[in-house]
Amino acid sequence: MVEVKLHDIGEGMHEGEVIHFFVKAGDSVKVDQPLVEVQTDKVTAELPSPAAGTIKDIKVKEGDVVTVGSVILTIDAASTSTTPSSQKEEESAESKEQPVVEKIVKAPSHTAFSGGIATLNKRVLAAPYTRKIARENGVDIEQIIGTGPGGRVTDQDVYQFIENGSAPFSEEKIESAAPEKVSAAPSFTTKNAEEIPFKGRRKQIAKKMVQSLATIPHVTHFEEIDVTAVMDLKKQLKAMDPDNKRGMNVSVAAFFVKAIQIALKDFPIFNAKLDEEKEVIRLEKNVNIGIATDSDEGLIVPVISHVEQRNVRDIAHDMKDKITRAKTNKLKGSDMTGGTFTISNVGPLGSIAATPIINHPEVALMAFHKTKKTPVVIGDEIVIRSMMNVSMSFDHRVADGATAVMFTNRVKELIENPYFMTLELI
Repeated sequence: MVEVKLHDIGEGMHEGEVIHFFVKAGDSVKVDQPLVEVQTDKVTAELPSPAAGTIKDIKVKEGDVVTVGSVILTIDAASTSTTPSSQKEEESAESKEQPVVEKIVKAPSHTAFSGGIATLNKRVLAAPYTRKIARENGVDIEQIIGTGPGGRVTDQDVYQFIENGSAPFSEEKIESAAPEKVSAAPSFTTKNAEEIPFKGRRKQIAKKMVQSLATIPHVTHFEEIDVTAVMDLKKQLKAMDPDNKRGMNVSVAAFFVKAIQIALKDFPIFNAKLDEEKEVIRLEKNVNIGIATDSDEGLIVPVISHVEQRNVRDIAHDMKDKITRAKTNKLKGSDMTGGTFTISNVGPLGSIAATPIINHPEVALMAFHKTKKTPVVIGDEIVIRSMMNVSMSFDHRVADGATAVMFTNRVKELIENPYFMTLELI
């Protein structure tokens, strides 16, 4: 007797609601045949049959909420399928003899096939964990043609699709489905082109970006911030110390870093790292802000450590020093380790919005864009203010959109009211 239990389908769930049974007691089932549909707080998934046989007993009802590990139904595997063995052998033999092209021809007319990518207007067969892999990597599983039994999408199909942008077809399938046209590898020519070696830091950056995008389901939202007050404060400080003998000529970006640190204290989920292997989210005690810096050799991220223990002047001094050394390739290894949150201050370059890639294994990154004077309605009056857009990317496995918006709102509040930061002085 085979027990079918509710298992964790990959969302860290504890329970799920039984939505619908596809079978009833006495039904014969095959391996991987959908048995029941279960809904968690994030997904709706089908539990496939782990064995062939006859449904012996259904232990719960539709609408019941069951915990992970609970038995949903049992299968009498000893009875196996009622299909006569001879018939199965005939079907198997027929399947082996049938060319792949015939299988595709027999597919429903609404199935489109082009260039190794199919669009199927039907439910794709895949295990919940396989769907999880696809979902976490931003892949539409319906775009993948499965190579498993009955066209089932396997884990390997998903990984192959992520790596190559297509499912791992056999040569037979490709030739049978589209013999007249086989996609060729892109051709490169060196005529009238300059070749730049793809190695060193450029290649490391590429690996890092691919790892981050392939691992983290990114979500980015945008906000605009009135930076008039913090720019005025900077001017006032500079006027009070024109020779910078007291270190009061600080950058506006230093205020941004301090605002991020204070907001992270209120929303520590963004000052964290997801340890997938041990299935824990590590909330970091220290706030170490990475500063995405453009250099002649590419992107580099020096880290301002222990921001929670430093004032704006210390932060400004450290930022200036490390950005200067980053641009002259004089950073030490220790200057670039231990980051817990990254900012990208691209405003001086002129951007208005972006979808920044998170610095893996961190959870979030905020980009600050250019500031421009804009007419803004305050009360019933139109006034000219200095406005700036920010882009906040976060790991949707770890945090939700509402939390990210609240975090950004807190950063916005602090930047628009820089005197609030004095309340957070240590």
